[in-house]
Amino acid sequence: MASRMQQPMFILSEGSQRTRGQAAQDSNIRAGKAVANAVRTTLGPRGMDKMLVDSSGTVVITNDGATILEEMDIEHPAAQMIVEVAQTQEEEVGDGTTTAAVLTGELLAQAEDLLDADLHPTVVVEGYHEGARLAQEAIDEMVLDLDLGDDETLQQVAESSMTGKGTGDVTADALAKLVVEAVRHVADGERIDRDNIRVLTRTGASSSATSFVEGVVIDKERANGNMPKRVEDATVAVLDMKLEVRKGESKAEYNITSVDQLNAAIEAEDRELRGYAKTLKEAGVDVVFCTKKIDDRVAGYLADAGILAFKNVKSTDAKALARATGAKRLGSLGDVDESEFGHVDTVYVEKFGDDELTFVEGGDAAKSVTLFLRGGTEHVVDELERAMNDAVDVVIAALDKGGVVPGAGCTEIAISDYIRAEAAGIEGRKQLAVEAFADAVDSLPRTLAENCGMDPIDAIVDLRALFDKEGRAGIISTGRTGEVADPVEYGIIDPAAVKREAIESATEAATMIVRIDDVIAAE
Repeated sequence: MASRMQQPMFILSEGSQRTRGQAAQDSNIRAGKAVANAVRTTLGPRGMDKMLVDSSGTVVITNDGATILEEMDIEHPAAQMIVEVAQTQEEEVGDGTTTAAVLTGELLAQAEDLLDADLHPTVVVEGYHEGARLAQEAIDEMVLDLDLGDDETLQQVAESSMTGKGTGDVTADALAKLVVEAVRHVADGERIDRDNIRVLTRTGASSSATSFVEGVVIDKERANGNMPKRVEDATVAVLDMKLEVRKGESKAEYNITSVDQLNAAIEAEDRELRGYAKTLKEAGVDVVFCTKKIDDRVAGYLADAGILAFKNVKSTDAKALARATGAKRLGSLGDVDESEFGHVDTVYVEKFGDDELTFVEGGDAAKSVTLFLRGGTEHVVDELERAMNDAVDVVIAALDKGGVVPGAGCTEIAISDYIRAEAAGIEGRKQLAVEAFADAVDSLPRTLAENCGMDPIDAIVDLRALFDKEGRAGIISTGRTGEVADPVEYGIIDPAAVKREAIESATEAATMIVRIDDVIAAE
């Protein structure tokens, strides 16, 4: 029987590109390494900043890994996975984004060598997962027996997070005290609600003017210029309604045929608007925060009644105000009860440049606090805001997610040593991948040493020697270079959760990329 001629079959749309086998693996790994190398020099206390300029000319100056990767215009799909690693790290624990990105890149670099040595990708993946499991065991063993009820310990955690980041003319130690004060204030013995700690920035003063506000600061002006600027011992109402003339749901037309009818309509409307102010005044309300519109006439009547009011308050601000004052958010003024209002020590409006900010301090509930950050320029306050947010997150992570471990590369050295010791008992080629995982982790203290101006090879040798002798060793930035010493003695400690999340997310991303051997891209 004659064989049939097989015609080529096209299953992809015209213009689609397909990369297979080693070419696909090489492309993905190179892209991942390139992204990791882009943030490598920002790691550690001597990390450098990056200037990012978008197509509209907006400039961002930072050494925050998540911000850098988010601002970069990255198109390669494998590289975007590393961006997602940094984003996940930021969302889960708030810090360690650069660590996670660099570790992902190193895992890919080690995988490239293993693939060149004819290890199958699934063997590499299995070895990496085993290495990640051993790394978690090593982290558990490095958790320090420190009292997290001690403010000084938490201040060290916050300060370690901020070291090397732009904080203007204020020291990381001073900022760390504010961070711990904020966290302690909202802690109620259970899991800490991060939303209760707000950060607000304003230019026009040095960073040393940064302060802690026991309450809420909102970027809102008074609804009427004749309203009081300061109210003591205030009863507060938070409203989710419009203070204006009510409108029917259906369209209706009214035929007015005389001046008397027009005046009557105007008087009825005026009575309704005055009624809002009268109801609030009789209920004993001193301050009103309204998430919706306040008619200018109502604002005038409120001012006549001595009530301080704010309109179009953001829902997030209203939520924080309710937590800080103990008020309930009201959808109407019918049958209002005193228990639905909140109480604060002081509400006052203060001028900053051309804008007014409103401070709500000393509430009965006081579940919300604000870190009010100052700086001379927008770039300074933006970077200060990122540093403070990271510091708040790591302090909460230390309290809520498993304690603290030594920083400065000490935990990474412990991880790599532990993995190598356990790798000896692993049979087959998977052992090579496990050892490669340890080599990738070693890149973190090596990068810290490079960024401190130290010889990375000598630094790693000295780290291992001191770690074997004392059980703790890290890269300490001193003067114009660095030295190898016990990081705990220098107060350099990190949340264990930051290390755990970095290992987990970096491993997941690297193994996913290694397993790809076919890339099909539409036109």
